[in-house]
Amino acid sequence: MAPTTEPNYGFPGFPLPGTTYVLPPMGLGTWAWGDAPTWGMGSYDRSYNFDTIREAYAKSVAAGITLLDTAEMYGKGESERIIGRLLEEDKEHRDRVLVATKFIPFPWRVPLRTRLLDALRSSLDRLRLPFVHLYQIHGPISLCSHETMADALAEAWNAGLTKAVGVSNYSEREMRAIHAALARRGIPLASNQIEYSLLRTDPERKGLLRACAELGVIVLAYSPLGQGRLTGKYSAQNPPPGKRNFSAYPMEEIEPLVAALRETGARHGGKTPAQVALNWLMCKGTIPIPGAKNGAQAEQNAGALGWRLTADEVAQLDGLAKPGRYTLFLRFWQHG
Repeated sequence: MAPTTEPNYGFPGFPLPGTTYVLPPMGLGTWAWGDAPTWGMGSYDRSYNFDTIREAYAKSVAAGITLLDTAEMYGKGESERIIGRLLEEDKEHRDRVLVATKFIPFPWRVPLRTRLLDALRSSLDRLRLPFVHLYQIHGPISLCSHETMADALAEAWNAGLTKAVGVSNYSEREMRAIHAALARRGIPLASNQIEYSLLRTDPERKGLLRACAELGVIVLAYSPLGQGRLTGKYSAQNPPPGKRNFSAYPMEEIEPLVAALRETGARHGGKTPAQVALNWLMCKGTIPIPGAKNGAQAEQNAGALGWRLTADEVAQLDGLAKPGRYTLFLRFWQHG
């Protein structure tokens, strides 16, 4: 399964701050692994199961996509359990895999330090790991101060339960505050995971990407394909199924952008719209984390590596990109 030489990413890796690890330029999002209520495992989509997920994992790692992103809330821990089982099986290659998971800081999860440490240890039990490479705060929804949050993360870091710490969905102001609080404890803020794609460019337009670059914070881009809307699979007549609230533009508004992705991909030897959209994110200096539920989807993701868009092509797509759309829930949760 493993390549015999370093993968031809076409993009540099990202040193994980405060560690000797290097993140690949693309990761693998595992939200759909076991999350039946959201993604329909066993309901509208009966085409995948543990065997197809195992194939997605194997083909991703073979392509050098060795960063797995999960969270305690994905399938109520089922995503982490699946990863733990995969790593337990994969005795040959599991040491190459980097695992990132998240703590959800609901306001009632107090005292924060105790609840965070207990949650991390539970995640490690499900993952069958002694530590994770990156532990992230899932959203800026805690009522605790940044100093209290930094104390909790510092204790997890000092205990060796995580090699690096990050946040998700943080605004520039919130990110600068937690960055400063961690710095006072001698710990770098490694990452900010945000929704960022051609259907949500507000993080770039409003300066968040620039602030991340200034602070040395890696940007992980979730929902990089607009929950399937940028793949070319859907249309106004065939919209995406299920609860897909991120980047929820009507397909009628997206079709000109998808057409441009298709035309751009044709100039690069027949790359798909999804591969062009992922390449655009890597050209922006971020790490996209698309999902994959089977081997074919993993191979599609990997096809975004090994080449890159021209500056003119990036600019053309910039001109067709959308700022983003929000529901009331997303505005509560998603500040970045």
